[in-house]
Amino acid sequence: MSAIRRWILPEPGGVERLALDHAPRPPLGPRQVRVAVRACSLNYRDLSVARGLYGRGGVRANLVPLSDGAGEVVEVGAEVSRVRPGARVAGIFMQRWIAGGITSEAGASALGGALDGMLAEEVVLDEDGLVTIPDHLSYAEAACLPCAAVTAWHALVEHASLKPGETVLVQGSGGVSIFALQFARMIGARVIATSSSDVKLGRLRAMGAETGINYRTHVEWQEAVLAATGGRGVDTVVEVGGAGTLARSIHAVRLGGSISLIGVLTGSAMLDPTPLMRRSIRLGGIYVGSRAMFEAMNAAIAANEMRPLIDATFPFARAPDAYHHLMAAQHMGKVVITMP
Repeated sequence: MSAIRRWILPEPGGVERLALDHAPRPPLGPRQVRVAVRACSLNYRDLSVARGLYGRGGVRANLVPLSDGAGEVVEVGAEVSRVRPGARVAGIFMQRWIAGGITSEAGASALGGALDGMLAEEVVLDEDGLVTIPDHLSYAEAACLPCAAVTAWHALVEHASLKPGETVLVQGSGGVSIFALQFARMIGARVIATSSSDVKLGRLRAMGAETGINYRTHVEWQEAVLAATGGRGVDTVVEVGGAGTLARSIHAVRLGGSISLIGVLTGSAMLDPTPLMRRSIRLGGIYVGSRAMFEAMNAAIAANEMRPLIDATFPFARAPDAYHHLMAAQHMGKVVITMP
């Protein structure tokens, strides 16, 4: 293969700007790995990138999008020791966040943003920027893990230190929320889920949610959460709404509980921080996670043979259709793009 196909954003401005491009195979450095990408998945972040609204510095021209992808190692550099040809791998979201707390250097190494992403037939990544994927997962399933799953794991296990018997509130049925539901049930915690759709709430209950609350028919849904917990409140909230829902989440969590702030889907608003202080609530911002978190999560997924929920799959040639499916906001779980 002398050239590879890839999707690029010649300039930001919307999904319509996506263009199918042909490029030379990237060279391979001594500590780099060539991966034949088999599947990618989309996150809400990818819509912001396409629109040019992601990050302080904007989006550079001709960016290859998507942070999430999985594939097969086809070639390794002379000094590579972590993987061998034939290994099934996924790229980590931030290529330089290996372990410990996040740093400025790690934050500037995100695929599909600061760096070219995974929406290509082949990618070249540093060996430290990869993890092997659980044997029982397909490439499409493994492609769902790098952003949404690691974020949910970080929120529940690293930040909230979730324990069996505790109660978690998840919001909606997007990728992070579905993974949070699955991980919480894996740990042995109870789950309360919110959604605007009774049909989706039924599916969330079938996946293990104990209680489902329609936030359109129960506008003050925090009261329904308190009722479902006997007035105590949940132990932790996986907060994906942002400013528009955070005030209600503060009232839905117990005294001394935690909130993992992940999303900004509901825009911006003024917030009174007093209840956080008076009720000793731990509010933490969660921005994906490290390779060490990814590897710990993969071990748990493998031990429990957990499978990501895929809503829809699109072929590589129809990548823009996958974006439009995500934009319609009717999905439940992950939207995946597969390679030929």
